[in-house]
Amino acid sequence: MPVQRVIFSKEVVNSLFTYSRMAYPNEGILLLRGKTKKGVVEVTGVVIPPLASHGAAFSSFSWWMLPVDLSYLGVAHSHPSGNHSPSQQDLLHATGKLMVIMGYPYATVDNLGVYDHNGNTIPFEVR
Repeated sequence: MPVQRVIFSKEVVNSLFTYSRMAYPNEGILLLRGKTKKGVVEVTGVVIPPLASHGAAFSSFSWWMLPVDLSYLGVAHSHPSGNHSPSQQDLLHATGKLMVIMGYPYATVDNLGVYDHNGNTIPFEVR
């Protein structure tokens, strides 16, 4: 079943923005953890991927460095440019149920974009 809606806790959104600000002016990358039920995804935590690489216009990691964990939902990464839309490269490397992009200045939910692996916008809320 495709993802119809995403729910974030305030703590998760704060973690996404804090990590993005720490990585600035480079991109930051995080794994999203949580659960899915009937098309609704609840993001309950983030994980810093081991041995991640960060640059001004990229961030990456190897899935091979992670233990098998079915609670991984996808990847969140920051865009220091402020644009929170997925780039062509983002879409080529999208994995999991969702992709979250945090745009500079990493301050409000207006700086968040939530997408499926095809780049379609997914509605979200913060609780």
